Amino acid sequence: MGLVTGALPTGKKAGVALTDGSLSAMPGTDVNGPTALVMSAAKGNDAVKWCATHMNMKLPPDQLQTRKGRDNVMNLVRTLFVNGGYHIQFNVLDTEKLRDAQKHPENYRDLVVRVAGFSAFFTQLHVGVQNEIIERTLQHC
Repeated sequence: MGLVTGALPTGKKAGVALTDGSLSAMPGTDVNGPTALVMSAAKGNDAVKWCATHMNMKLPPDQLQTRKGRDNVMNLVRTLFVNGGYHIQFNVLDTEKLRDAQKHPENYRDLVVRVAGFSAFFTQLHVGVQNEIIERTLQHC
């Protein structure tokens, strides 16, 4: 829908992809950290009224390498659910790897990403969607 949506007061330019999930923040607008992001998502989660049930979050690959990092992610998910949230999905990706995948798609044919409620091969996505995924804020828990 971003291709046919004009510029918005938020700074989104005409033709640029919209947010990736119904509760996700536009890239660059989620500046107060992952807990603030899930708390905002939980407040906006009224699946019956708005059909808003999921959000995406981008985490660095090293987030899951330690017990503390994994516990922090689990606590973030619990925070969302305890506060009325319903659905969260993660991309655990290196931003530079995604940029390289755009330049050299032949090297990343098996790279799968979460888009907006579904998974897809990154290199098969429209460049606008690829750019939106690249620009998602990298959250550190």
